Parts: sequence; structure tokens; C-alpha cells
Amino acid sequence: MIKPLLLGSAPPFWSRLAVWAGILLALSGLLSAVARNRPPGRLEVRVTAGTGTTPTPVRVRLTQGGRVVKTLPKEAVGVMYGLWDHEDGFGFQPDSSFYVAGTFTLTLPPGTYRLSLSKGIEFVDQQHSLVIQPGKPLKKTFRLARWIDMAARRWYSTDGHVHIRRSPREDPLLATWTQAEDVRVGVLLRMGDFWETYYPQYAYGESGVFRQNDYLLVSGQEDPRTPELGHALGYGASNRVRYRDEYYFYDKVFDQLHALGGLAGYAHHAELFHGYRGLTLDGLRGKVDVLEILQYCVAEDPLRTDHYYHLLDLGFPVTATAGSDFPWCGQDHGHGPVERSARIGNARFYTYVDGPLTHASWKQALAAGRTFTTSGPMLDFRVNNARPGDRLDIRPGTRLSISAEAFGHPGQVPLTALEIVGHGRVLARVTPAEAGQSVGKLSVKLDLDTLKRGMWLAARCLAGTQQAAHTTPVYVTVDGGGFHNPATAGRYLTLSEQYLREIEQELEKHQDNPEYRAWYYKKGLKTRIEETREVIEGLRKKLK
Repeated sequence: MIKPLLLGSAPPFWSRLAVWAGILLALSGLLSAVARNRPPGRLEVRVTAGTGTTPTPVRVRLTQGGRVVKTLPKEAVGVMYGLWDHEDGFGFQPDSSFYVAGTFTLTLPPGTYRLSLSKGIEFVDQQHSLVIQPGKPLKKTFRLARWIDMAARRWYSTDGHVHIRRSPREDPLLATWTQAEDVRVGVLLRMGDFWETYYPQYAYGESGVFRQNDYLLVSGQEDPRTPELGHALGYGASNRVRYRDEYYFYDKVFDQLHALGGLAGYAHHAELFHGYRGLTLDGLRGKVDVLEILQYCVAEDPLRTDHYYHLLDLGFPVTATAGSDFPWCGQDHGHGPVERSARIGNARFYTYVDGPLTHASWKQALAAGRTFTTSGPMLDFRVNNARPGDRLDIRPGTRLSISAEAFGHPGQVPLTALEIVGHGRVLARVTPAEAGQSVGKLSVKLDLDTLKRGMWLAARCLAGTQQAAHTTPVYVTVDGGGFHNPATAGRYLTLSEQYLREIEQELEKHQDNPEYRAWYYKKGLKTRIEETREVIEGLRKKLK
């Protein structure tokens, strides 16, 4: 039975709720009216670098209360990009940053905003709190500062793995992107698979070079790409190379790239897509020039050297490279948690060019192995003043003076260890905890005078979260001999045999899955496997 409500008693719950809802609605209307009477403000930003006064291309991220401001300024530089050459992005980058040529304006509701500015790993990132007041302009000029200038030391940065289609019309826009990340040489790779190609480039070699303010855009290729043999790279050739009807014969592509003045090698540390198989098949037959040893596609640790040391210890010189694989993979390094986000230049390699930077001088230095890879730390490595990639032939007992220096930034690239590596072993190591060392600079020296046989020597550095660097070796030989590692040669040759057997197993799988086509090229691949086995047997005798 429901009792009648007595006069003067409290109203039921739902009646009280309706009253409060009415009050809240009224307050909401009042606040909306107040907001409507608060006109937006105008933000005007200008960014310069170093001592210059000219605006500089820069990466910008604007947030309010932790949320990205979704309005792009009209000055934002947009280029169509995306996975599989789809239009997944344009003005905004994957982490909701955008690029500008140095200035931008935005009309914003009143409030407090956070502005983040960056320009690649050589510059110190900046974060600023900005208060936009109703109806008022806010004009700000910010100056970005380098913590190191590698170009002044003749080391020029390269992102060797970018996937964006381009034409002459897009060149200036893409150059703004790479300059905003301080990437001196951006390599735009045409990508292929068994059926199709993606990210077309309008020209190759010198015809495909675009230059702006000492920054270059050049063309290359990531093709062939198969799940059984890995992904191949081609740099610097005067034209693209593709054999649709002989797709699994990577060596034909490599030979033609070489004939066209280019370099060839493998991507993704040769780990993804069983690239170590193709690396064995082509590397042991002397077809491989470069190997991408630093990248964020495989794991959170960007530096992977297992397959690199495999070839080096067998006496094959291979140049270390790196690349972002934009827009496919990457890691962003900010002052907060590390985010999984594709970013041009987050993995890069530096090339030492003794003279003006041109496509020809860059390619010549790359062919000579004058490189180190990095996601943050900077390296200087010398052996008797020889640089990475150099070959140094000595007499037995000759004194080797080995020096390595690593440079970082205490807040952005805090160094944790610097190592001199010989034949894959750590020969010397320093950390910031030792006297004379710091998170901003590490240095180590080592003298060797007991070498009776050759050795490859390199420098390796570790820094903050997922930051690392590694040089191409200096190849030391004794009386014209080799630089292989007798202690590991037998194991690596046995491992090479294992990888060849893996390919043979693939050849026996007649698959309906159209992505797996190795079996279709069984005869030609078996011939190449036998050629590689002959090399292995020859090495077993030679490297005893």
C-alpha cells in the first residue's frame, strides 16, 4: 500500500533529483553563455635554430589537458602517407604532431596549452606552457639549440628507410619534413612484393636527387620482399631493379644494382621475415654491401647485431646502416613514457663525408663503410686514426691505438656505457660512474700490440631508454691476411648450413598461400644453395 505524501514532509528522491537536474541545466546554460562571451585568442609562433634568425622547419605538438588539439594550422605541411601506400595520414603525424616550416598561427579557445617543439636527436627538445586569453594575441618566438653539431664534424645523418611516394611537386614538402627532423639525407624507398609495388619514386640516381639547404632527398628500393628470404635494400642505383618472373633470385637484383652504381643489402637486422636466410645465401657469395642493424621494427631494443657479427666474424665486410621504416614502425622518445609511434629519423645512420655533401660524395662514403648507426648517442671511433670502414694492414706486433668517444645529452640522451668491441667481444668498457666520465660524454682508449692475425674492431654505445649506437668496423689485417674470427668461424659456418637447410625445407612446401612462392623457384634456389655450400666448404678449409 502506498501512503499519501503528508504536507510538509520531504519530497521523494526522484522529485529532488529533478530539481537538481534543473539547477545543473541552468548552470550549464549560464556557463555556455559565459563561454560564448569569451572570444578566442590567437597564437602566433616563430621558431629559429642556433644563432640564426630565419625560421627553421620544426616538429610541433600542441595539447590541452593532455589531449591533442585537433585543429591544424594552415601552415602545417601535409603529405599523403600510410601503410601500403594508403592515405592513412596527411597533416598530422602518427603521434598527432605536425610539421611547419618555422612559423604558424592558430585561433584557440581561451585556456592553458602545452607546446612541444623538436628537431631531431641533435637538438634539445622544448616544452612550453602557453596561456591563451580571450580576444588577445599571444606572440612567441622560440630558439632551438643543438647539444651537438655532427655536420660540423663532417658526419651527416641519413634515414635510410622511408616509405612515401613522391613527385617533383612533393619534394619541397618532404624536404620540410626531413629538415624538421634534421635528417640530412632522406632515402625514399619504392617497396615491392611478388605482385605489386608501392610508394613510387619519379626518378633514381642523380635524376632523383632533390636538394634544399644542404639537405637531400634520394630514391632507393626495398624489393624483393618475401617471407621466406627477407627484405632486400637498394641504395644509390641509377634506376630501380625488379625481376617479376624471377622474384626469389635476389642475387640478380643485387648484381644489377651494382651494375647501375648502387649498393645492396638487407633490412630489419635480417631478423624479420627470415632475412638471415637471404643474408646467408647472398652474403656468403659476396653480394651484400649493407645491413640495417638498428631499427625499431623487430623489438623495443633497436640495436641487433647477431647476424651482423655472423658475417663479420667470417671475414665479410658489411656496412652498418639504419632507418625508421616510416610509417610502418618506430619508437618516439619524449620526456614522458616511450610511445609506439612511427617517426622519420628515430633510427638513423651517419656517414663521414670528407668534403661537401652531395649524392655522389654520400654514396662514395657509404660504399667505403664510413658509418655509424644511432637512435641517440653520437660516436667517434679511431684505430691508428683510421675511421669506420677503413682497412688497416699492419705488421705483426704493430701497436694499435684505439680510441672511442660517445656524446649524449644528460636529459635527452643520457649515456650508460661505451664499449670497444673486437670480434664480437668487449675489449674495453666505461660507464658514467667512473672517474672522468659522465652521462654527457664517455671516452675509452685501448692499446694493442699483440695481434698476430686480423680482427675487426668497432665501437658500441648504450644510452637512455632504447637508445644505442654502433659503428661499422675498422678492418685490421696482418701482412695482407683476413680479419675473420677463428674462434667462432666453425660455429657460424655450421649455423649458415642450418639456414640453408631451412630454405630447402621451404622449397618442399607446395603452398596454396600465394604469399609463399619459394617452392615455385625450387630449381634456381637449389643452384644458389649449392653455390653457397661450396663457399662454406672453402671457408672451412681456409679459416681453420
